[in-house]
Amino acid sequence: MRLSGVLLALTLTGVVTAARADLTVGIDLSSTGPAAAIGIASKNAMQLWPDQIGGQKAHYIFLDDASDPGTAVKNTRKLISENKVDVIVGPNITPSALAMLDPISEAETPMITLIGSAVAVEPQDAKRRWAFKMAANDSAMADVMTRYMANHGVKTVGFIGFADAYGDSWLKEFSKFAALRKLTIVAQERFNRTDTSVTGQALKLMSARPDAILVAGSGTPAALPQRTLQERGYPGKIYQTHGIATYDFVRVGGKDVEGTLFPTQPGVVAKTLPAGHPARTAALAFTKKYEAKYGADTVTQFAADAYGVWDLLNDAVPRAAKLAAPGTPAFRVALRDALESTRNLAIPNGIMNLSAQDHVGLDQRAGVMGQIQNGKFVFVSD
Repeated sequence: MRLSGVLLALTLTGVVTAARADLTVGIDLSSTGPAAAIGIASKNAMQLWPDQIGGQKAHYIFLDDASDPGTAVKNTRKLISENKVDVIVGPNITPSALAMLDPISEAETPMITLIGSAVAVEPQDAKRRWAFKMAANDSAMADVMTRYMANHGVKTVGFIGFADAYGDSWLKEFSKFAALRKLTIVAQERFNRTDTSVTGQALKLMSARPDAILVAGSGTPAALPQRTLQERGYPGKIYQTHGIATYDFVRVGGKDVEGTLFPTQPGVVAKTLPAGHPARTAALAFTKKYEAKYGADTVTQFAADAYGVWDLLNDAVPRAAKLAAPGTPAFRVALRDALESTRNLAIPNGIMNLSAQDHVGLDQRAGVMGQIQNGKFVFVSD
């Protein structure tokens, strides 16, 4: 009712017919700090965005939150109050996305996050209705991973995850799908993104003798438990989450992360996807564009997610602009509604179908298994 009243007033004054105006996109990324590998990949992809979105001239404002939730909130408030942005893109990490829910909902400004956890968009409520998410949920990734584990003889699993919302989400989702596939979690440990040693946790995991160990971390900090386990002679398979798909992780982990198995999305393994995969065309097109600027074998999941934001906005902005001009409260509401009505949109990491109940919109076509082979990310069949 509120939107319809605003739009009626705009129609009577003739403003809606002049909906072509500059669009301002505020971007909050972890360009420095523990999640910098993710934030830098995101920014690299965004620097490939065209200077128009949906026929509107676009202005991009980049801010660095240094992987800190408090800074992310300050950036958000600045983008909203000073820059009058139409939409916010980011952040890269779950704690920051949760912290940003208050300012975006208060300002009724849509946010498109780049995190993996579903907690920023589920369950849908007054705050989360303003948040959307590009990466497939942890639940979708846990589904893919546990199916692969079960198909390859894994019966027992040790878990070590970040001591924050990311680790919490992964433990919850992995536990659910592990139970479904008769996998037993025999040990659980946690670590911080800034830790320099996890020897104690690694020894406790190894003492439980699991068939496999899952490291639930993201970016380069996720390499520490794996290096420690390898140094201590752990003989089983090591799995990581989709949060490690950056070549900085491969660089930091070196030989210790060779052979790592992880769930991921199509953009990461575009070159080795089966010919019939529905996202292959979009994934390969993005890969070609990204590698032309940054070099061969540089694509990461975070880059693919970030580039897909432009596809999503390019699809939604024209629908919103029919109702209100960018730079107005009515446009922000209309854009939120337009994002929610996205249907059958191919992006590098899957096919999006959003709704009032689902602000991710990615189905099982967005999840595949990958492996690090010879320092590269490749598709592996279930």
